[in-house]
Amino acid sequence: MTVESLTASPRFRCWIPPGVYRPQTDTGLLSRALRQERITRRTEVLDLGTGSGVLAVEAARRGARVTAVDISWRALATAWCNALMNGQVVRVRHGDMASAVRGRRFDLVVTNPPYVPTPGDAAPRGRARAWDAGADGRLLIDRICTSAPALLRPAGTLLMVHSHLSGVEETLARFGAAGLRADVVDRVRLPFGRVLRARLAWLRECGLAGDHATEELVVIRAEHA
Repeated sequence: MTVESLTASPRFRCWIPPGVYRPQTDTGLLSRALRQERITRRTEVLDLGTGSGVLAVEAARRGARVTAVDISWRALATAWCNALMNGQVVRVRHGDMASAVRGRRFDLVVTNPPYVPTPGDAAPRGRARAWDAGADGRLLIDRICTSAPALLRPAGTLLMVHSHLSGVEETLARFGAAGLRADVVDRVRLPFGRVLRARLAWLRECGLAGDHATEELVVIRAEHA
């Protein structure tokens, strides 16, 4: 999926340096869900784990006031540059997920967290921090489910994309336990990419992959019940 397909205008400009997550199918799926949400000039949007900032820029182009968070300084610099190149203002904040905006609430939160199941107990490092997410793929997903109610305004909405390999029903249940109503609003099935293909034997040992090396990406929409 090309960067251009993530936006309505072919004039969208994007710079992705080495070491920053390049927009892929999951980004496009989340972008499609973002375009279904009502956004005005008073809408406060949080892009949690912004990466290249493509989603933050798209929200800003639609008129929102956008804050983009990432733990990677390189990603934040990329998001800021991409906003600048597209004539948009995006506030960037360095920090570990929701802790970077402690005390603030938003009308819309979008997040594409790392969700790839990862063998071993070592903490993700380098570029792999953008996709490696522990043995069950939920290293950050569970934290987002827990922090979501405090991030959302009373009528706020959260959009999150992740793989079925990380447990869609578990995510829905955790949002429910946190007092949010959550549903799958979009999905797509696609062949394993490079990272998952390299882990295919391990995934099969864990019962996460069968004969067909495919995954289903889903967008989950959560709001206050």
